[in-house]
Amino acid sequence: MPALKAALTEVHDPEFGVNIVDLGLIYDIAICGQDVIVTLTLTSMYCPAGNVIMDGVRSAIERVPGVGRVTVNLVWEPVWTPDRLSPAAREHLGWDAPRIEA
Repeated sequence: MPALKAALTEVHDPEFGVNIVDLGLIYDIAICGQDVIVTLTLTSMYCPAGNVIMDGVRSAIERVPGVGRVTVNLVWEPVWTPDRLSPAAREHLGWDAPRIEA
């Protein structure tokens, strides 16, 4: 499983420039023999990069030695929220930057 998660960190959301693991888009990675099922969501149902991200997930997992068939399941429940961002993603996006009061 660590190799699969590491492979997914190579897939970046082109809009945010952050990998999909740190964005909190990966909900589950299931292994059944050599087959892998990745369940993920997107930041929005209208995400223009959805197909790029899903193709990237499939490609990244297929490159892991020993993996057979890869299935990518896109789900909308639970709904993605910024609460799923890792500390690294928050820092990259500047969402935890200190506010300066005037």
